[in-house]
Amino acid sequence: MIRIVGMIAGLALGMAAVVVAEEPKVRPNVLFLLSDDHSYPYLGAYGSKSVRTPNLDRLAGEGMRFDAMFVSCPQCVPSRAALMTGRSPVSVRMVRFTSPLPPDVEALPDLLRQHAGYFTGVGGRSYHLDGPPAQGKNAAPVSKEVLARHDLRTFKKRVDYMEQGPATRWKTYGDHLAAFLDAAPKDKPWFFWLGYSDPHHPWDAKGGEGVVDPAKVEVPADLPDLPGVRDDLARYAAEVEHLDGDVQSVLDVLESRGLAKDTLVVFMGDNGMAVPHGKGSLYDRGLRVPLLVRWPGVVKPGMVADALVSGEDFAPTILQAAGVAPPATMSGRSYLPLLRGEAFEPRRHIFGERGPHGGDGGMAVDVASNTFDLARCVRSGRYKLIYNCTPHQPYAPVDSRQGPGWQAMLAAHRSGTLDPKFERAYFTNPRPIFELYDLKSDPGESENLAGRPEVAEVERELKATLAEKMILDWDFLPLPVR
Repeated sequence: MIRIVGMIAGLALGMAAVVVAEEPKVRPNVLFLLSDDHSYPYLGAYGSKSVRTPNLDRLAGEGMRFDAMFVSCPQCVPSRAALMTGRSPVSVRMVRFTSPLPPDVEALPDLLRQHAGYFTGVGGRSYHLDGPPAQGKNAAPVSKEVLARHDLRTFKKRVDYMEQGPATRWKTYGDHLAAFLDAAPKDKPWFFWLGYSDPHHPWDAKGGEGVVDPAKVEVPADLPDLPGVRDDLARYAAEVEHLDGDVQSVLDVLESRGLAKDTLVVFMGDNGMAVPHGKGSLYDRGLRVPLLVRWPGVVKPGMVADALVSGEDFAPTILQAAGVAPPATMSGRSYLPLLRGEAFEPRRHIFGERGPHGGDGGMAVDVASNTFDLARCVRSGRYKLIYNCTPHQPYAPVDSRQGPGWQAMLAAHRSGTLDPKFERAYFTNPRPIFELYDLKSDPGESENLAGRPEVAEVERELKATLAEKMILDWDFLPLPVR
């Protein structure tokens, strides 16, 4: 069931929406603000008591807040690939973390430019879609030569504006938008993707109100309440608060240029936070992210929707808003009717995938799951099925493995003082091939129901649904059911 606060009474929400590209009276500018490693519910607008985010809360109140937005992968590169292509990372061959976006795959900036005359650009944190860096400590000399020889770094050809210049050029994030607007023709609509570095690990930034008190943060029920865990959560909250100020600096530039009323603003996270069962995992903390949309004159202020939304749905939505019919190759579904307050048939399922993480050079597969893991999931409004294809990999969190939170959990595990439910969740080895959770009674995804007769039909249906997705995406992993 979809819930929308403030909708016109009597709207037939169960009706199927006909997706038709309509020529808009005025094509909106599109400002896409993407935070990094940002889990739901870490905004005040979502009810989090751990963070103070007045600016993003105000943005949520000026438009629509989505309560069930799930990215297609809990890792930055594949997640961005899905956002830009309207397809799963598997289907566009972007499972490997160091892959470039294939030249034969159309992306959102290409289509906006070609079919709607948009001036397109990207700035801020790396867009992560051209393979490993060409320079710096993470440069890969063999990959660099191959990518250059075969002309596989294509994103610079997909946009009109790719941000250049030293980091010292940008005093605020608003400066990134100002430089793009200075370059944009005045007679064209524009699309600008601005990436933030917060709240990516390491957590070393603070918001306007300073340090967050570890004693006051909320510890999720599926994490042990240990000092190291609280320390991680407090530093993460401070990064979110820092992000809040950076977002406002961009919105201020938009307002000062007189463009706010003509611009569709989308704010969302690229994947979940780098704590246990967050980034790199297919639990909700890894896939569920904030999504806020402000579009003056179209989206009514103060709207809230709980329809399931996938990362695959972003590109077709923006295309349709610009009057461009999404290509048939896109598996994502436009939620433009939802933004307009029209009849909308919500998704029944979202899907997620997990593959290798970080650089590939010299990596053996006999390592912890933070570096290498192969898994898929399907989630309905109530149930989630996780399919682990490398269950022998011991669990470890991505990025924060050496941090105080995981180290405190390891110490408690080794001393035998860790609560048994956390032992099962984080230190079972091998992990189960199938995990099934009733999210209504167990939102923390801690009680695995897979194999129980009372949910056998649910498990069978989810396996079949996941198998269909894997078949249609030409997935290379064995199917969960034949």
